[in-house]
Amino acid sequence: MEATEKIYFYPVWLRIWHGFNALGIIVLIITGLSMQSGDQMMAIGFNLSVNLHNIAGIIVTLSYLCFFIGNIISNNDKFYLINIKGFLKRLIKQAIYYSWGMFHGMEHPFPLSAKRKFNPLQQFIYLSIMYFVIPVVIVSGFALLFPILIIENVYGVSGLFLTALVHSAMGFFISIFLIIHLYVASIGKSPLENFKGMITGWHHI
Repeated sequence: MEATEKIYFYPVWLRIWHGFNALGIIVLIITGLSMQSGDQMMAIGFNLSVNLHNIAGIIVTLSYLCFFIGNIISNNDKFYLINIKGFLKRLIKQAIYYSWGMFHGMEHPFPLSAKRKFNPLQQFIYLSIMYFVIPVVIVSGFALLFPILIIENVYGVSGLFLTALVHSAMGFFISIFLIIHLYVASIGKSPLENFKGMITGWHHI
C-alpha cells in the first residue's frame, strides 16, 4: 500500500467558516434566482425569497469578516500572496494540466506542500473571489438593502440599476465558481478525498 503524507491544511476555524459560508452562498444563489425567475418559477414565494436572501447575506457578511480576520491572525493569508514574476507562465502550465495533462498521466506541475496550499490557478481564482468578488457582492447587497446609500444617477444611468446589475453579475461569477470548485474538489486520490479534508482538517498528498 502506497504511503501518504498528511498536512493539516484546514484548522477548525477555517472549516467552520467554510461550512457557514457555503451554506449562505447556496441560499443566496437559490433565493437570488427565485427572485428573478418570474411567477412561473417562483417555488418558495417572492417575499420569503427576499427575507431568506437578506438573512443569508448578513450571515455571509459576518462569515467573511471572520475569514478576513482569521486569515490575518492565523497567517493563512500567506497562501493567497502571488509571486508576480513568472506567474502567467505558471498559470498557463496549470491550465494545460487541468485541460489535458491530468487526462494523459502527466504529473501535477505544482503539487501541494506545507508551503503551497494552492496551485497557481487556484491561487488566482481564490484571490479574485475572496478579495474582490465577495466584497463587491457584500457592498452592493447592503446598498440594495438600504437604497438611500446609492447615488441616484451615474452619467445619466440609474444608480439603483447599476448597483443591481453589478450585484447580479458578481452573483453569477460566484455561481460559476461554486460549480467549478466542486468539480476540482472531486479531483484527487478519490472523489471524496478533498471533501473529507474539510471535515478532518487533514489533506493527504
